[in-house]
Amino acid sequence: MTRMRIAAVAVIASLGWGHAVWAAAPEPYQATPDLVSAATKEGLVVYYTSTDVQVAEKLGEAFEKKYPGMKVQVERAGSERVYQRIGQEYSSGIHNADVIETSDASNFLVFKDQDWLMPAVPEDVAKLWPEKDRDPDGMYAAFRATLTVMAYRTDLVKAEDAPKTWKDLLDPKYKGKLVKSHPGYSGNVMTATYALSQLLGWDYFQKLGQQSVMQVQSSTEPPKVLAQGERPIEADGNEYNVFILQDKGVPIKAIYPPEGTSIAYGNAAILKYAPHPNAAKLFYSFMFSQQAQQLNDDIGGLRSVRPDVKEKSTRTPLSQIKIIESDPSAVRDAVEDIKQKYEQYFGT
Repeated sequence: MTRMRIAAVAVIASLGWGHAVWAAAPEPYQATPDLVSAATKEGLVVYYTSTDVQVAEKLGEAFEKKYPGMKVQVERAGSERVYQRIGQEYSSGIHNADVIETSDASNFLVFKDQDWLMPAVPEDVAKLWPEKDRDPDGMYAAFRATLTVMAYRTDLVKAEDAPKTWKDLLDPKYKGKLVKSHPGYSGNVMTATYALSQLLGWDYFQKLGQQSVMQVQSSTEPPKVLAQGERPIEADGNEYNVFILQDKGVPIKAIYPPEGTSIAYGNAAILKYAPHPNAAKLFYSFMFSQQAQQLNDDIGGLRSVRPDVKEKSTRTPLSQIKIIESDPSAVRDAVEDIKQKYEQYFGT
């Protein structure tokens, strides 16, 4: 376990793991003129996120354009780093962030248990989000859905020579050609590592660790490594950066193995002691709007649970992909075991 993780876990554990008791979810709210006026007076939203910075900043720019006088300060890091930062800040009485979003759904179970979230239900979430994709107490909702995929450079690897299944990555011919991200940094890959350890067993990762894999941190990085030509095959990484690079003309293609592809839901929430509470509510509402969700898809390649978001025709529909869903509480309980085993096979 990394020193930062130990510190964050110790801080949160020291506060106790008892469950707070909440009233019913609040009534859904709209971006009324009064809310817009109050938010504009505050003028700023501080946004902690694990979404790729170029996508998060586009979201901020769209919000600023819609609401003149507002500014969004994007603070981007991997899910585990965002989780650690909130744990350290809130345990010290520091309240810098207004809105938080990470791809590790288990983070929000902890934040909720610690009573660090403000209940808020945008009207669009109440009307359009499936119950499984929003907290029943109104503490958070799924802002995005991200697949963790394999991928390859189509100009460096022939289609017939590319891996088709997760176990294909263990073939000796791929030794020294793979890049993957780290579950100790990426929430997407934490969830995917949990899913594949359940599906294929830890023996799979032990063997994969012997393939001279190039290890990076964020799930945003492996597609970029492929784009730079440093490695031709992605053992895991997020799907949306593959889409972003495809749109830029990079010859890269995602692989959806028949065993299944892990999906992680990136929840968002308003923090309880948000320094700009009205601006936070306005931004949080905007995050779930059709405009923002469509922007995420069009520009960022992110999947949405919002039913009126239109996917690009060039992308494989979710309905045609075998999806592996993971219980966030099971992931939360397995985090430290996953980190220990992973570092044993791949290093820190």
